[in-house]
Amino acid sequence: MQRLYWLDEHNPRSPFPAAEQAMDEPNGLLAVGGDLSPVRLEQAYRQGIFPWYGPGQPILWWSPDPRCMFHPGWLHVSRRLARRLRSDTFTVTLDTDFRGVICGCAAPRADQPGTWIVPEMMAAYEELFHLGVAHSVECWDDRGELVGGLYGVALHGAFFGESMFSHRTDASKACMAWLSAQLHRWGFRLFDCQVSSPHLQRMGAVDVSRSRFLRELEAALARPHRRGPWQFDPDLDPVAVHRQFQTRATAPEVLHGA
Repeated sequence: MQRLYWLDEHNPRSPFPAAEQAMDEPNGLLAVGGDLSPVRLEQAYRQGIFPWYGPGQPILWWSPDPRCMFHPGWLHVSRRLARRLRSDTFTVTLDTDFRGVICGCAAPRADQPGTWIVPEMMAAYEELFHLGVAHSVECWDDRGELVGGLYGVALHGAFFGESMFSHRTDASKACMAWLSAQLHRWGFRLFDCQVSSPHLQRMGAVDVSRSRFLRELEAALARPHRRGPWQFDPDLDPVAVHRQFQTRATAPEVLHGA
């Protein structure tokens, strides 16, 4: 019988159980409790674990199997998206309005009236942002309005995507394309999407087993760490970066199989 672990909320350094001990049902639930301190959150991400819970619930920690991910640079950029990226439709920035992005991600949506980004989660990731560990990508329209964005956590060569939002067609896709291209240039190995969705699959993300994901994560954590705030390289062309990979027949072998 699988066991659910309880974490000490008064000791942010108390260890997590191994990710492999997560429950089968609900898929990936590993532990309950603890806190959302920077020490605790960084420890979790280093072990392939992330927090996800709703209002009125205790903090829940997850490591699902399979895990959704892609390699930076290996993102599918459609012809329509490429035209948008090379037009003046959007301006995409890095680490410019973290609070605006996380509030946009937390706002109710037509198909999701509630939110898992509760106030204590917002405060925890804002603290990580000020420490240079969490990052945001912003998409602005030609009137200077924030119309899309995403945020996540970066450790060494791994980026852990947390949430995204879009108020204009392709706004969140533009954020993904710019960030993927920049992470590729910086030598990042892993972009964690946590749980698969049709939207992510259309952009080229794939499901891998937890064991494969943890091996990928271990290799990514051996890369140098790049603390924020971040900026895009002035000469970065996300269409060109992704096009060089789309000319190949398949994504990297590491994303196929166990």
